[in-house]
Amino acid sequence: MNATTKLKALCTCILLISAVSFQSCKKNSNGTTTAGNASVNMHLTDGPSVYDHVYLDIQQVEVTMSGSSAITLAPIRAGIYDILQFRNGLDTLLLRATLPAGTIQQIRLILGSNNSVVVNSNTYALGTPSAQESGVKLNLNATLVANGAYDIWIDFDAGKSIVQTGNGSYKLKPVIRAYSATTNGRIKGYVLPLNAMATAYAINGTDTLSAIPNSLDGYFVINGAVAGTYNLLISPGIVGLQAYFQSNIQVTYGTEVNVGTITLVP
Repeated sequence: MNATTKLKALCTCILLISAVSFQSCKKNSNGTTTAGNASVNMHLTDGPSVYDHVYLDIQQVEVTMSGSSAITLAPIRAGIYDILQFRNGLDTLLLRATLPAGTIQQIRLILGSNNSVVVNSNTYALGTPSAQESGVKLNLNATLVANGAYDIWIDFDAGKSIVQTGNGSYKLKPVIRAYSATTNGRIKGYVLPLNAMATAYAINGTDTLSAIPNSLDGYFVINGAVAGTYNLLISPGIVGLQAYFQSNIQVTYGTEVNVGTITLVP
């Protein structure tokens, strides 16, 4: 299996974690109510980081609907995911399920013990005691209607979620966002030169989202931006190039803002 095939397979797996069917009530012509279904796809994606690999051992997913107890779901492929493979618009399907329709209040990722980070070709275990015991919690107020179809993304920010301790070990303190197709604004573009080692930041008040441009073509995309006005900062990772700044970028839900090709200059 080549690299492209593997990536497609992983993307299919992550999309499965987000595919969930939900039952809700709808009125018949006689005024009574019956159960209906809404399908949901839940995707796993990743924010930028400077690590070689970040491996998460995802064993279960719990979804809590408003007024209901948590429902435990099994991923299509329980086990280890290298989340750094899912950047700049790439994701993978983790699971599909059927749940009662209503409002999702919380999602939990239950992790196993085989979590690790690779830094400069060296592998370090990730300490995740709280995640193993109670799950990585994501608050999400998403209302699902009977017979609807929904996509939800779990965006793991590896750069903010891994903390190096004083003794050289690493701990996982997850920084994760969840957003749906109806609450997803996107900013995309290209950054040159390709060796700039740049990072793209979208800033809205105290909220900062980021992406690392692809080293092959400079492409970047920032997903999960709430509707609002953003400032875009492209910060080079090498000396000799100036940072780029663009203000007043208007983002609305369900739309994609293309800032074009940005060339950093000396």
